[in-house]
Parts: sequence; structure tokens; C-alpha cells
Amino acid sequence: MRALLAGMLLVAATACGGRQVNVETGPPATAAVTVRFTNNDTSPVNVYVVNQGTDLFLKQVAANTTEDLPVAGVAVGTQVRLKATRSDGSRTFTSDPMTLAATTTWRVP
Repeated sequence: MRALLAGMLLVAATACGGRQVNVETGPPATAAVTVRFTNNDTSPVNVYVVNQGTDLFLKQVAANTTEDLPVAGVAVGTQVRLKATRSDGSRTFTSDPMTLAATTTWRVP
């Protein structure tokens, strides 16, 4: 019994010993981008960032409302267009090409 207890203590002491840990720096974080969007339309709209031909849905914004919309995965300085489509699909608003800043402002109509 004592031999078994001594063996268990040896295993526990070995398992709790120090371990080597390597710490590496990951890729730099992408700066946060926010679109301050004002919907002056009478209908809610779905807001998108169009980046290299791909629509990235941000959020549906109610009529006559201003909201700050975070943009995930698109870096500051990226050339994009912004698009807002009425929730019923009856009308689409599209911005001219623009370079995203940390805070980009856009309103429709």
C-alpha cells in the first residue's frame, strides 16, 4: 500500500512540474471600421458593404433612424461601395466608390 501511495505521489509531482511554453505574436489586428448610417427613407433598409463584388450584410436599419454599424473583416483603407436595399426590394441605393475610414458616414436617400 505504501509503495502504491509513493508511486501516486511521484506521478502527481511529475505531472505538476513546470512545462516549457512558447509565446508567439499573431498577425496584427485589423483596425475597427464603423459605418455611421442614416436612413432617411420611409422604409427599413438592409445595409451592405460591397467589397470586391461581394455583398457583406451589416444590418437592417429602420426608417428615419441613424445607427453605427460595425464592419467585420474589412480593413481601414479598403476601397468599397455601400448599398442599402429596401426590405421589400423595391429600391436600392448605392454609394460611389469610397475608401473606408475608421468611421465612415453615409445616408440615404
